[in-house]
Amino acid sequence: MPIYALGELEPDIHPDAYIHPDAVVIGDVIIGAFSTVWPTTVLRGDHGRILIGERTSVQDGTIVHTTSRQFTVIGNECTIGHNVHIEAATIADRCLISSGSVVLNGSRVDEGAVVAAGAVVSPNSHVPARRMALGVPARIREDYEVPAGAFKYAVDSYVERGKKFRTELRRLDG
Repeated sequence: MPIYALGELEPDIHPDAYIHPDAVVIGDVIIGAFSTVWPTTVLRGDHGRILIGERTSVQDGTIVHTTSRQFTVIGNECTIGHNVHIEAATIADRCLISSGSVVLNGSRVDEGAVVAAGAVVSPNSHVPARRMALGVPARIREDYEVPAGAFKYAVDSYVERGKKFRTELRRLDG
């Protein structure tokens, strides 16, 4: 699998994490226990650190980058959907960042919040705990509170998938 050091910067991947062979991890990246990183995802920690907590899934086609002024932090038990772009932002624990969404520099998504599919969270924005941000640019849906534990099934599912892929995935060339 393509895991790269960049000079002195080396990824630190927990031995219980699963990194798909077609994902790319470069530089100053820390990945916690039972987290999963899926095909064609790129985690590029060249300017600063990317920190991914425990039991977090970073799904297919996602790009995570950082800047020299602000790290990218993704908390524990998060679900980062397909084709997401996160750049120098902070995602708290138990968030859902839905497919095709973008979370930009200096933004903060608080615990249990949702960034809806296709939403763009503008630089230096804030998504409060257990709220939903949707649209372009993203706006907070004030009349809705995300139920506590709403994404536990997704977290558990991806932890189990990671275990299965670790033991059962095999490449067929033909």
